[in-house]
Amino acid sequence: MEKIANYIDHTILQAWATRRDIEKLCAEAKQYGFHSVCVNPFNVSLAAELLTGSGTSVCTVIGFPLGANKSETKAAETRAALADGAEEFDMVINVGALKDGRFEVVQEDIAAVVAAAEGKCVKVIIETMLLDDAEKVKACEIAKAAGAHFVKTCSGFTDGGATVEDIRLMRETVGQDLGVKASGKVRDYEKALSMIEAGASRLGVGAGVEIAKGEADARKT
Repeated sequence: MEKIANYIDHTILQAWATRRDIEKLCAEAKQYGFHSVCVNPFNVSLAAELLTGSGTSVCTVIGFPLGANKSETKAAETRAALADGAEEFDMVINVGALKDGRFEVVQEDIAAVVAAAEGKCVKVIIETMLLDDAEKVKACEIAKAAGAHFVKTCSGFTDGGATVEDIRLMRETVGQDLGVKASGKVRDYEKALSMIEAGASRLGVGAGVEIAKGEADARKT
C-alpha cells in the first residue's frame, strides 16, 4: 500500500474556521504530503495561494451540507470555486429527490456540477447514513452515469459516519471505474487502514496528522 498520507483529504469545514486555521491546515498538508486540503468555498483562494507549487490540491464542497440547493446554484458555486483555484469538488447529492425516486433529477444535478467543473475531479457525497442499501447502490449508479469521478460516504454533518460495510458496497457497485471516499468519523490510523482495505481510495478526515503519525508509529513496531 502507498503511504497513507497520499489518501488523505485534510479537512476543515466548520463554520467557525478562521484564516489561522486554514493556514495551519495547509502547513500540515505540505509537511505530511496529503493529497489535498478540503475547505469551504470562501477559503479556496487562500488555500490555493498557500499551496502553490506544493503538490497538494485544493478541494472544496458544493451544495454543502444539505444538498438541497438548486442545480443552477451548485453549478454557479462550482464555477466560482474553480476560478478561485479549486481542483476537486465534493458535492452533496439531492437526498430527498433520491428517496422520492426522482432519479433523473438526481443525475441532472450531479451532471450540472460535473459540467461546471470542466474536467476536474467531482466527488458525490451520498449521505450513507440516510439511505438503505438499495438507495446507496442507486446513488452510486447515478453518480457513475452522471460522469462523477468518486462517490463519498458522508458530509460529516449527519449522525454516524463511514463504515467498512458501506465502503465495500460502494466499491462493489462502481467497480474500479470510480474512486470511493470514506468520510465521517475516520479519526485514527487503524480505522483509516480498515477503510482502505475495504476499497476506499481516498479519506476525508480532520485528523490527518494523527492518522499519518499513527502510520509512522505502526511501522516502528
